[in-house]
Amino acid sequence: MSDYKKIFHNGLWQNNQALVALLGLCPLLAVSNNTINGLGLGLATLAVLMISNVLVSLIRNHVSSEIRIPVYIAIIATAVTAIDLLMNAYFHTLHGILGIFIPLIVTNCAILGRAEAYASKNSVDKALLDGFFMGLGFLIVLVILGALRELIGQGTLFDQAHLMFGEGARDWTLHFGDNYQGVLLAILPPGAFIGLGLLIAAKNYYDQKKATKLQNQLGIKIALK
Repeated sequence: MSDYKKIFHNGLWQNNQALVALLGLCPLLAVSNNTINGLGLGLATLAVLMISNVLVSLIRNHVSSEIRIPVYIAIIATAVTAIDLLMNAYFHTLHGILGIFIPLIVTNCAILGRAEAYASKNSVDKALLDGFFMGLGFLIVLVILGALRELIGQGTLFDQAHLMFGEGARDWTLHFGDNYQGVLLAILPPGAFIGLGLLIAAKNYYDQKKATKLQNQLGIKIALK
């Protein structure tokens, strides 16, 4: 498998920061009560991961090991501040809903972890791709969890899409049943833990089933020889 395929596979599946590394769970669990909130925070996190990975890769040969962590944190904080100001300017209402969880991206261990473990040891193009796919994997989990909680909790999908996509998106909300009352637990914090637990269980089940199938195929080949 080439380096680029490994980056793709690691970011989206093998080392997914939300399902495998279990990093950045505080904002993930807090804001994933609907799809648009999850998408907003996911895009902000993805942008910060890409910017910080590229900058860390660019300066990796010019920063001594003793001060590298403070420098990485300063880079991440600068990227988060820029994204926070941009969201406040162009998505003001959504920015208000996400609130403190946008500045808190600075404390997301996934971002500092990728800067230290990957970007500081690899070229700019690989660091950029790593940031993109790691961020995309995190974003996908946020959106799926947000969609599940919104669907079960409110019986809707893409509610308040106009906060991100403009006034033309007001009609995008999908309603599943006029008489659906919703399950309050899904929107509350315990619903976030249960939903994420189910997603992790589904991934582990798939991986185990795939590994068992591969093991059986290898066993048959060895027996035939």
